[in-house]
Amino acid sequence: MAQIELLDQVAAPLLMEGVFAGGDPGPIAAALAQVPEVARVALPYIGASLGAGSTGARLKELAVLRTSALLSCRYCVAAHTTVALDIGLSDAEVRALRGETPWVDAYDDPAELALLAWIDEVAGGRGAVAADITADVKEHFEDYELVELANTIGVTMMLNRFCTALDLPVSDETLARLSAESFKVDL
Repeated sequence: MAQIELLDQVAAPLLMEGVFAGGDPGPIAAALAQVPEVARVALPYIGASLGAGSTGARLKELAVLRTSALLSCRYCVAAHTTVALDIGLSDAEVRALRGETPWVDAYDDPAELALLAWIDEVAGGRGAVAADITADVKEHFEDYELVELANTIGVTMMLNRFCTALDLPVSDETLARLSAESFKVDL
């Protein structure tokens, strides 16, 4: 159960009516609706940061799901497991990103392996990323791609802490899908 009230269309401030116009916007938006001044800036930024962008949906999902698993965000891991499957990641790739198996067993593309090592350092490390990991990832990605992916990781980390601190609920639909596909909800 969420630690705060998740607003609905009736309870949401008038400034948030556009967010609720299409129905339930999900728990992140319903929580942010408590502070419309923040929500009106944060929601478009989150959407742009997590959208496909110049790096494409696959690389973004590698960053989002791996980061969420490293930070143990129940909500984000569950939600992005389904997103990753929907955009075409294999069962083995998704399980590796979730930390159920070593990602080196599910990935063989040198660029993706370098990226995953970098994601692990950015999201799970402290201080600067090791020079060898940075050099390896820069062999495969342009600076603008690394800036975009670093932003995606940072926004994901913020959302991981936000969702975990407020104990945002995973939807029944997502829980049912994860169960049907034999994915654990709690890692």
